[in-house]
Amino acid sequence: MNITIYYKGKIPTKYYGGTARDIWYLGKELKKLGNKITYLVDKDSFCPFADVIYIDNNKKINDQIPIDTDIINLHSEINEELNKPYLLTVHGNTYNPNKIFPINTNFVSLSHATRHGAEAFVYNGMDWSDYPQVDFSQNRNGYHFLAKAAWRLKNLKAAIKIARSNKKNLEVMGGNRINLSMGFRITLDPHIHFHGMVDDNYKAKIMNKSEALLFPVLWHEPMGLAIIESLYYGCPVIATPYGSLPEIVSEDYGFLSNRLSDLIYAAAHLEHYDRIHCHQYARDTFNSQKMAEKYLFYYNKILNGENINKQKPRLINSETKKFLDFYWD
Repeated sequence: MNITIYYKGKIPTKYYGGTARDIWYLGKELKKLGNKITYLVDKDSFCPFADVIYIDNNKKINDQIPIDTDIINLHSEINEELNKPYLLTVHGNTYNPNKIFPINTNFVSLSHATRHGAEAFVYNGMDWSDYPQVDFSQNRNGYHFLAKAAWRLKNLKAAIKIARSNKKNLEVMGGNRINLSMGFRITLDPHIHFHGMVDDNYKAKIMNKSEALLFPVLWHEPMGLAIIESLYYGCPVIATPYGSLPEIVSEDYGFLSNRLSDLIYAAAHLEHYDRIHCHQYARDTFNSQKMAEKYLFYYNKILNGENINKQKPRLINSETKKFLDFYWD
């Protein structure tokens, strides 16, 4: 099968880059399974295992798709109707209840799909062989936070309170001590260490020493690579029960609550979690081979003239609050 993957961004990503990371591993695995892959992506992208075409913003997308393409997998939305069969993958949240997606749209978790009245979803999966080795022999002390720290929906404030209450260090990946992007904010506590944007090697060094991921998000998390990467490094997840978190983080792999006191207590009592079990769960459940196989299942359905959803997806219940409930007692 000749598959064109469209993404309005650059590949590969050196740092976090959730969608760029997903489509890199998707294409790599699809190639292993005998398919021809072409990326239609932004300028300065490169890929050793697939053809790369740079998006020309002065041309229609239809005119840039290779003629031998069997199916297009869109990972960014476009404003034209395509001439070839396609699947749209939605990675983020929408807040517009009037927005209607094409019937052949998939989401990145069951929760994500259900909130849009859809059935089709594919979990993100990593090629774990690309990741630095997990070290279960290291002494672990303190927690980590992995997200866009400046984004209030990710709730770094609560993560800091959890760490402070338990007199632990917090390693923040994805933010800086002084934040000017959303007004002036500075964190002076010397036990909160900021590392900015980090690559895989740096990230592994931190997570190999971490007791747990603190992830008290205030929105419906579509899936969250930080969750599965942390589990891969043997770190249970202390988080809020929103979006995909309840379906990914069972009681064997972490604790969920939207009450600060509960999260503080859970983060202080991690001794019953099996780090090797967390690692094996992430490795076996959220890998790129499983991701690619499910995408191929949907591609084949579409090429056979079938729809992957019963109706065109749209947001079922729009949120009236910008931030979901969190109790600070």
